[in-house]
Formats: sequence, structure tokens, C-alpha cells
Amino acid sequence: MGIFDRLSTLIRSNINDLISRAENPEKMLNQLIVDMRSQLAKAKQQVASAIADEKRLGAQVDQERKAAEDWEKRAVLAVQEGRDDLAKQALLRHNEHAQGALQLHDTWVKHREETEKLKLSLRQLNDRIEEAKRKKNILIARQKRAEAHKRIQETMSSIGDKSAFETFEKMAEQIEHEERKLIAAAEVNEDLSGDTLVKQFQSLETKADADQQLLDLKRKLGLLPAGSPAEAKQLGKGAADAELVEDDDAEHHR
Repeated sequence: MGIFDRLSTLIRSNINDLISRAENPEKMLNQLIVDMRSQLAKAKQQVASAIADEKRLGAQVDQERKAAEDWEKRAVLAVQEGRDDLAKQALLRHNEHAQGALQLHDTWVKHREETEKLKLSLRQLNDRIEEAKRKKNILIARQKRAEAHKRIQETMSSIGDKSAFETFEKMAEQIEHEERKLIAAAEVNEDLSGDTLVKQFQSLETKADADQQLLDLKRKLGLLPAGSPAEAKQLGKGAADAELVEDDDAEHHR
């Protein structure tokens, strides 16, 4: 299993564990980002180790090539000195190092290719984590809107049978009924208390004031001239009543 296969398995395991515990979504998202960055840090260490191995292999290839060149030079020197026996041994060493260099070079090329893939995967993983960080706030906002919508729907469902509204209307009717009872009791108390004769005269005085105000208003509007028949009629009626009272008194004395 490769480095990033193990990393992906660990991340999926953490996600499934968080979801199964049904934690707070915001807390869960924050924890996921923390876990991702932690796993990313471990992946960086492993990629760095792979890069170090690739560089070490490259150095070994150079060393083998350098050794092959050195033994080839020694073989040349042995031939010049007439030491064919030493030249043959030097050439054998040259061949060993040259063959080792070829084998190491093939290994190094493959390792370098794998290292480049790891570096690319690491960059992609880092980009995805950064994208997840940017999306986190959007997801949290969407989750909060969903919770608010759910609460509203639950509230609407709880009062969907109209029982709360009916109770409210009944309470309003009861309060209005109590208010009407208090007003009626106050009117009854006022009617049945105090000097009734005084109240009757107060009523007459109020009526007389209202009549006089009406005459003044009509006169102001020009509907009645000064000393109009309507006023004279009212005054005449008062004089006639007074005359009748005097006649009754005179008849009584006779």
C-alpha cells in the first residue's frame, strides 16, 4: 500500500468515525481539517524521505561510474607498464563498477519517477486541504441555515393543529368579557350612588348648554340673525310658562 493510499484510508477512517458519533457539524469539520493537516505533515515527511533516498541512489550511481573510470585508468597504466595481469584485474573491477552503475541507474530512474509522482500527489493533497478550508465556512453557514429552517418547520408543525391560536383567541375573548363586566359595574355604581336630584339638574344644565351652543353656532354661521324667531320662540315659551304660573297663583288666591 502506497503512502497516499494509507493516508486516504486514515482520513476516511477519521471521517467515518466522526460521522458515526454524530458530533456537532462545525466541530466535526474543524476536526477534519486538523486531521487532514496532521496527515499531510506525515506525508510530507515520507515524501522527504523518498526524495532523500532518490538523491542517495543518484550519488551511488555517480560513485559507481567514478569507480569504473578509475579502474579503467588503472588498466591503462598497467598495460603501459607491461603488467597485463594487473590490467586484466583492473578491467574486471572496471566492468563490475560499470555494471553496478547501470543497475543503480535503472533503480534511480524508477525511484525518481515515483518520487515525482509523490511530490505531485502531495501538492494535490495540499491544494485539496486548502480548498476544504475555504469550503468549511460555507458548509458551516449552510448547516446553520438548515438548522434554523428545521426549527421553524418544527415550530410550525407544533402549532399546525391551531390549538395555540384557538387558546389565544379564547383568552382574548375572556379578557374582553371581563373588561365589559367592569365597565357595566362602574355604570351601575354611578347610577345608583349620589344625589339623584342633583344629577337630574346636571343633566338639564348640560342640555341647556348644548342648546345655547347650537344657537351660537348657527348665528356664527349666519343661519340665524340676531334675535331670530327660533330664539324668540324659546324666550316666548319661557315667558308664556311664567304667565301661566302667575294666572294659576291668582286663581288660587280667589
